[in-house]
Amino acid sequence: MANRKSNVRIEPRFEDARASRGGVELTASEDDRVVGPPRRAKSGRGKTSGAGKAARGKAGKGKPTGGRRNGSRGGGFSFFGFVRGSAYWALVASIWIGIGGAVMVAYYGARLPSATTWSVPDRPPNVRIVSADGHLLANRGMTGGEAVGIHEMSPHIPQAVIAIEDRRFYSHFGVDALRLARAMTANVVEGRLVQGGSTITQQLAKNLFLNADRTIERKVQEVLLALWLERKHTKAQILEMYLNRVYFGSGAYGVEAASRRYFNKSAREVTLSEAALLAGLLKAPSRLSPARDPKAAEARSQLVLSAMADQGMIGGSEMTAAISAPATRAAAYWTGSEHYVADRVMGELPGLIGDVRGDVVVETTIDLTLQKLGEASIRKLVSENRDTLAVTQGALVSIDNSGAVRAMIGGADYANSQFDRASEARRQPGSAFKPFVFLAALEQGRTPESIRNDAPVRIGKWAPENYNGKYYGEVTLTAALSKSLNSVAAQLAVEAGPKAVVEVANRLGIESTLTANASIALGTSEVTPLELTAAYVPFANGGYRPQIHFVSRVTSASGKVLYEHPSGGIPRVINPQIVAMMNSMMAETIRSGTARRADFGWPAAGKTGTTQNARDAWFVGYTANLTTGVWFGNDDAKPMKNVTGGSLPAMAWKDFMTAAHDGVPIVALPGAGMRRYLPAEEPARRPSIPVGSPEDEAPAISRAEPPLPQREETTASIRRPSVGVGETVERRPGSIMDVILGR
Repeated sequence: MANRKSNVRIEPRFEDARASRGGVELTASEDDRVVGPPRRAKSGRGKTSGAGKAARGKAGKGKPTGGRRNGSRGGGFSFFGFVRGSAYWALVASIWIGIGGAVMVAYYGARLPSATTWSVPDRPPNVRIVSADGHLLANRGMTGGEAVGIHEMSPHIPQAVIAIEDRRFYSHFGVDALRLARAMTANVVEGRLVQGGSTITQQLAKNLFLNADRTIERKVQEVLLALWLERKHTKAQILEMYLNRVYFGSGAYGVEAASRRYFNKSAREVTLSEAALLAGLLKAPSRLSPARDPKAAEARSQLVLSAMADQGMIGGSEMTAAISAPATRAAAYWTGSEHYVADRVMGELPGLIGDVRGDVVVETTIDLTLQKLGEASIRKLVSENRDTLAVTQGALVSIDNSGAVRAMIGGADYANSQFDRASEARRQPGSAFKPFVFLAALEQGRTPESIRNDAPVRIGKWAPENYNGKYYGEVTLTAALSKSLNSVAAQLAVEAGPKAVVEVANRLGIESTLTANASIALGTSEVTPLELTAAYVPFANGGYRPQIHFVSRVTSASGKVLYEHPSGGIPRVINPQIVAMMNSMMAETIRSGTARRADFGWPAAGKTGTTQNARDAWFVGYTANLTTGVWFGNDDAKPMKNVTGGSLPAMAWKDFMTAAHDGVPIVALPGAGMRRYLPAEEPARRPSIPVGSPEDEAPAISRAEPPLPQREETTASIRRPSVGVGETVERRPGSIMDVILGR
């Protein structure tokens, strides 16, 4: 113990160990070291002893020493060692990359909602808008088209999409590793994004759940969701969901919307060449749209056809025929006047059923045949007279006696302008407003044969003038209205009172703000063609003001009724005696007045209107079946060249009404059979009107047979127009006029 506590260091001695082991040497020679012996110079210094050589000789008979492993010289390059080392470090790197990737996937995956809550969201609801007889007018909603089953659509569509977008769609598990690697390589080589490696399933996952951000997080989540989709749904279901949701440009989502948009047909009827065009749009829907660049769309569709041929989907003859098909050209927007109606319906729908939460079918009152007839007439007259008469726009509204809108054309071409001039444009009606002035006068005791002096008048600082400055002296009110004499209309407005005129117009259906002054007699307050036409309906149906409507019923996709237009009674707003008087007066407008061009052989009545400098031209007329209003003008209010209400509007009206009444039994206007009724204070005198008047005026008039009061019936049967001949709508009259007139 004392020795251990001393500070003397005791060094080990191998001699003692060697002696204890029978003289065995325990020291290691240089040749026994792992690093090998150091090289020696050629000089005699440092020569190895004989015992060392013997030891090296013995070592040489066994395994190579550390200095000469695998036949290489000590400290030299070893190929196999390099390979082993590279493989080792590659394995290590792969492990770490895998760990890092797993961590990244776990992290970004954790940012998604729990997988137990994942579900395919419902497709945005589609609003299918149909005509009165069930023909499709338009699809509206976020998609713009209804969903079509994979087995319902043209088989060329899924084939074309798979050929150009994802040829291994039926063999991969949601992610195409080969395609992804090829895309990554191409992007690295180019130094920018030139290829996408997403499969159809990945694209669907992105469309359903993610935004369009190009980030690592979104890509990782896209892959996870694609794998989930493949596990939960069949390939056919995935392809169907994709084709019904993917964007095809020009506002069309899904194959049905795109087919309607570009080919004006259902996806069920799409041809091979059309399917190739649709599939080609998916790469760049806006840039390749045939509405924007038909040549680019056609070139891309030919690449799709080649891909289909390479994969054996089509034969050489089919490919040749498809390539030779005419190139598809589409308007910059949907075309067809029925889209004006669809826009109007979509504006009204929330007020009828609230928020649209599922697919619905909207049954409108529109007769598609009449709609197309009106559109053709407006387009034809605008096209033929655009340059000569400086007219660029027209509008037409047709309403039956129950208030159902049967046709509405809001412009010459919906593709060029979606502004609805029929229901949104407020323009001065001119003389087309005069019936409300004359009605106010009749309700205060005047009759169609009351006499007024047609001569220059001054009302305050206002001095209204007749067309072309011609005056006729003493004339009946019938003559004054049929020839649209401004002087007499102004006198009546003052006599009846501007406020009374405004009240009459509002009562019949004018909803725009009207200024109650003397000039209202000449239609200086602005109105829309829809409300002006609606205000004439009481003249056609015997004095009732129906609710103007476009929608008759709304149902769910399963047929559940969500809304139905009420069939209750409508109020009477004009006494039947007064209706008869007005009809006898306005019938003369067509027989011999300013609207002679509108005569088509039926008992009809109406009124023309032309504003200052021919900025607006109108004709609103009616039969016992249908009331139709027509307007022509320019959006910028520039004057037309000598266009009056008796020219283009009357011509369009006649074309439309002739077709609408084809084959329909002739019916007289309300009150046509009433006998004469003349108050003593308004004696009838036949005026003298000279021959030789402007084009829109007749040389003379015949004395109309005044009506006699008729007992008001308890109900009134309102005949529908040609779209529903034989149908009647029972309406119970109200008592507004009875109260006003004290009856």
